[in-house]
Amino acid sequence: MDKRDYYEVLGVQKDANADDIRRAYRQLALKHHPDRNAGDKGAEEKFKEATEAYSVLSDSDKKAAYDRFGHAGLGGGYDFQGAGIGDILSHFQDMFSDFFGGFGGGFPGGPQRRGR
Repeated sequence: MDKRDYYEVLGVQKDANADDIRRAYRQLALKHHPDRNAGDKGAEEKFKEATEAYSVLSDSDKKAAYDRFGHAGLGGGYDFQGAGIGDILSHFQDMFSDFFGGFGGGFPGGPQRRGR
């Protein structure tokens, strides 16, 4: 099966800036997050697809290769299709921490970090 265009996945134009890409990913990730859609395989696949697209488009080097060569330009890039949900959630937790300065548990509703 061919992969969809990453810009299409996130619903952004090819000239979207980093903030637009981040905002689009955040909306999709929150909408399709497995914790919000327990047992919904369709939502899980959309979450994986959005996370994969964001992992490429948020990295300037990967984005440049993708813009020039498409999926073929990514070579050994991370493929979320065969990944377990734990792998995806771990990747999502890292990015979510970047958005909000980190959560103790990594996700909303989890324990919050407190400054000392």
